[in-house]
Amino acid sequence: LIKTVLWGLRKWDYRNSKHVTHFVGISNYIKERIYSCYGRDADVIYPPVDTEYYHLPAEANDGDYYLVVSALVPYKRVDLAVEACTRLNKKLIVIGKGPEIDRLKNAAGPEISFLGWADNEVIRHHYQHCKALIFPGEEDFGIVPVEVQACGRPVIAYAKGGALETVRNTETGLFFSDQTVESLEEVLKCFENTKWDAHKIRSNAERFSEDRFKNEIQAYVQKIMKR
Repeated sequence: LIKTVLWGLRKWDYRNSKHVTHFVGISNYIKERIYSCYGRDADVIYPPVDTEYYHLPAEANDGDYYLVVSALVPYKRVDLAVEACTRLNKKLIVIGKGPEIDRLKNAAGPEISFLGWADNEVIRHHYQHCKALIFPGEEDFGIVPVEVQACGRPVIAYAKGGALETVRNTETGLFFSDQTVESLEEVLKCFENTKWDAHKIRSNAERFSEDRFKNEIQAYVQKIMKR
């Protein structure tokens, strides 16, 4: 029954997509999916990130912990970060809540801390003082990696999805190629011997500022209205 309903919805969705005059994706990753699903081209306008609120710390310092900021749900793959840091005896702080919390705590070693939900001020502080953000999921865009880069800290990300467009490999972070604990472990080991330029990392994040978004949206709408 479910398959029948879903198939009907898929047909309805595809049929109604013919009435859409313009598609806009939040990343090239989504642009490709739009073409795959609907056979239609799409423009790309990246979402806005508050690069004014998320900024470099007053005093530069390298933290002693890795960081995850995420909803604790299966597809986010927070388990990879927990298990990799447990195996390597690396300090990891996890900010977020969700149904995976008990399973993750049971798998975590003594160096793993769970803070639960946190407000933006707490999150910003942890962004500014972490070694790096670990981003193990596959996302359409991914706001969190840009926020942490705005604070001058690098990202260790799974090499798929929007992260490929927001993180510059070896300049603002590192990628692990397979969504496995072993692949993440290898990159964590390499990361320990890498030097990072906080100002260069922040400069990359500024490509996604709120002002840039406003300008692009306004220009896009004006262009469409003139046709």
